[in-house]
Parts: sequence; C-alpha cells; structure tokens
Amino acid sequence: MQLDSSIAAIVTGGASGLGAATARALAAKGVKVALFDLNTEAGEAMAKEIGGVFCEVDVTDEASTLAGFEKARTAHGQERVLVNCAGIAPAMKTVGKDRETGAKKPHDLGYFEKAIAINLVGTFRCIAHSAAGMAALDPLGEDGERGAIVSTASVAAQDGQIGQAAYAASKGGVLAMTLPIARDLMSEGIRINTILPGIFETPMMAGMPQNVQDALAASVPFPKRLGKAAEYAKLALFMIETDYMNGESVRLDGAIRMAPR
Repeated sequence: MQLDSSIAAIVTGGASGLGAATARALAAKGVKVALFDLNTEAGEAMAKEIGGVFCEVDVTDEASTLAGFEKARTAHGQERVLVNCAGIAPAMKTVGKDRETGAKKPHDLGYFEKAIAINLVGTFRCIAHSAAGMAALDPLGEDGERGAIVSTASVAAQDGQIGQAAYAASKGGVLAMTLPIARDLMSEGIRINTILPGIFETPMMAGMPQNVQDALAASVPFPKRLGKAAEYAKLALFMIETDYMNGESVRLDGAIRMAPR
C-alpha cells in the first residue's frame, strides 16, 4: 500500500510510546491519522503536533470504541490502516504472598482479566470494527488490497517471565490470532501482521531507575541498548507498505531471549 494523503489511519494507544512514534511516521508520509487513547491531554497534544484528530477511546468498551471510529471517520473518511498499540503490562505471580500476613494467595483474577480485556479483546475489537469498514472500500492496485492492519504482541508471548502470566497470555493471544485473522480477511483484501517488541524505550521504561534501564539494555545481545520507538514505527510502516507481507509475526528485539526473571 502506498502511504500518502489519500490514506486514513487509526493508531490505538497513539498518545505516547510506540503508538505516538507510529502516528508521527504515518503523518510524515502525508497520511491522515486519528489517535485512540484515554490520555486526553497527551492525545490532544499529539494530534496537534501531527495535524491529526484525537478520539478519547477505551478499547475495552464497545460504545466508546464505536464512538471513536465514528469521530475518526467523520474527520478523515474510512481508514485503510489500523495499528494497534493500546495495552498495559501487568506483573503478578500466579501464587504470591500477602504483604501483611505472609500467607500465600492466588493471582488477582480481576487483574488477569483486565490484561486480557485491554491487550487481547481490545485489540480484536478494533480489528473487527476496522476490517468491517475496510471491506466496504474500493480495492487499490492490481492485488485488490483494501486495508492493512498491524498489531502489537510482545516477546513475552514466547518468553514470558516470572510474574508475566497475565501479560504473556494476552500477548500470546494477539500472536496466535494473527494467522487466522489473515485467513478470515483474505477474500476482503485486508492484510494483518504483528510485531513482537523486546525491551523498548517507552514512558513506562523511562520511569524505572537508570541502573535498571542499564541492566536491561546490557542483556540485549546486539545492539546493546533498548529499542527505539521509531524502530517499531519503521517496521510497522514496512508491514503496511509491503503488499506481500501477510499473516506474519516478527520479533523486534536485538536477538534477546528473556530469562525467567
């Protein structure tokens, strides 16, 4: 797909981190970008920076998500590109310890369900609604493409660490559904690919002590540093622009394989 001013895109989690970098990269190509996020202040600022539109959206809520699509499409028309970056990274062991009594206690199921609701169900919700709109568009080019989707899993989908059962399950679901969705959408001319980022420079990572960030960077085989959000964006655009890439999941991680902890 050729990215230019004729294309509209939606980026979930677009107010910061990987989503913001992708929104900037798309806008630099002339694409009309709508941002889905819960952070109104950051989202409005990002939309102003790139000349896009901000939609306050909770991807776990059907009505909120539909309202976001309506606002984005009213501003820019039906999107041909969807990039899913909205997500959380919870940490809790399957069996932990009560801080007050020291007694063993099971994982908080509400916490587990929240991770699944945002990272997995929220991603699928946006894919399903976006693809339904894309399917009604006229096809582009000789292949008859109507749209392209990029989702975000994580290396935790394959190398989940201690305390990452909920996160790994949610991202593992994103990874596992990529191929069947590609097959579901093949007759509609819509492609989908997934990125599995390793350890990246994000607002969440920036909040960690410098020595922790340095230790994480040192654990990457090469290059020995944290990934840059712009590198994620570069791969996302490659997946969108490369017409023969479909149903694929790619690690972007400097060859890291996560240890148990």
